[in-house]
Amino acid sequence: MSLDEKSAAALAAAPHRRPPVPRWMLGLGPLVLIAILLGLFTLLNAPGLNKLSDGVPPKEEVAVEDIRLTSGQIAITVRNEGPDPVSIAQVNVSDYYALFTQTRETMAPLESTTLTIIYSWVEGDPYEVALVTSNGGKIPAVIEAAALSPERGSSFFGLMLLMGIYVGVIPVALGMLWMPFVRRSSASWVRVLLGVTVGLLAFLAIDATLEAVGLLAGSGAFGGPMVVFLGAVTAYLILEGTDAWMRRHQNSSAAGQPSALPPQRLALLIAIGIGLHNFGEGLAIGSAYAVGSLALGASLIVGFAIHNTTEGLAIVTPLAKQAPGLGRLVILGLIAGAPAAAGALLGATVYQPALAAFLLGIGAGAVAQVAVKLLPMLKDTAGKAFTPLTGAGIVLGMGLMFATGLLVQA
Repeated sequence: MSLDEKSAAALAAAPHRRPPVPRWMLGLGPLVLIAILLGLFTLLNAPGLNKLSDGVPPKEEVAVEDIRLTSGQIAITVRNEGPDPVSIAQVNVSDYYALFTQTRETMAPLESTTLTIIYSWVEGDPYEVALVTSNGGKIPAVIEAAALSPERGSSFFGLMLLMGIYVGVIPVALGMLWMPFVRRSSASWVRVLLGVTVGLLAFLAIDATLEAVGLLAGSGAFGGPMVVFLGAVTAYLILEGTDAWMRRHQNSSAAGQPSALPPQRLALLIAIGIGLHNFGEGLAIGSAYAVGSLALGASLIVGFAIHNTTEGLAIVTPLAKQAPGLGRLVILGLIAGAPAAAGALLGATVYQPALAAFLLGIGAGAVAQVAVKLLPMLKDTAGKAFTPLTGAGIVLGMGLMFATGLLVQA
């Protein structure tokens, strides 16, 4: 018998083997099993564990998300942030129990309800509202100075769009007028200006993070302050991955050897990062005005304009040795400034603190990633990135943003 015949006979005599289970099924199987077990556990109401909650009062954690005042009415939106259902039984407005209606009688965890309170409020007067739950708990809501909430019509949205242009598009465009000065600067001064840019971006990242965490102070819904860091890490990794893909696609540098980004791409990344930050800023502006807690005075507009003008300088500084066309500069300015208008519109229409904090976190992560990418451009002829001049530039950039930020708070 030949060798081929022996092999064929051995294969025929061997038992039939089943085909291997697909890899995707091996990965999906445990997830399906976990989902089934959790579903049964929930459906059966945690069998055997009910006695653990006997005699334990329900934990009520309710956050006030929105307060709107209309003629003869106060509308308050609250969200249940605790693990147990919550029902609002009474409403007390400055020691007066008022009639009210609500969109949801009982709030399950993470659900919200809007209470419409019948109360003749007086403009300019302060009010303390206490929402009393069915278990006797009290949820405080403070109205510092009663004022009619703006109607969300076409004129209101036009005002928000104009507000976004004033605080976003125009200041960034004015800041980009420093382009001729930057182009005529020596190499040493360009490194100083790049240091200023790094300081600006670092301040924006820190400021956005603190503002986002402040929005969720005392709130545990949707993960609380963790959503801020989730947004920051997400934005950082997305921009980092996009940059790595562009490097491989264009073969701009050797593998494993980090180098400075091309100036035009770096300017684009700066504009994107600032745009994401300005979107979050516009979101905060729109939501604050929608609830009547922001006065659109001339001093506030000037403060925001000066504060955001420095962002235009950050965009054009990497282009010091380039000759970008007017069209490219206009596009960069719109990428950085226009999101403020979009954010103001969204914030005035649909506002949710966790979403606003997440978007601010995205802006913080984006500008932090761009600041890191700027560091290789600070190197002098000796290859040193941190010199007294660049260090002074970083401090100056952060100082400028801090000083102009005081105008916004004033």
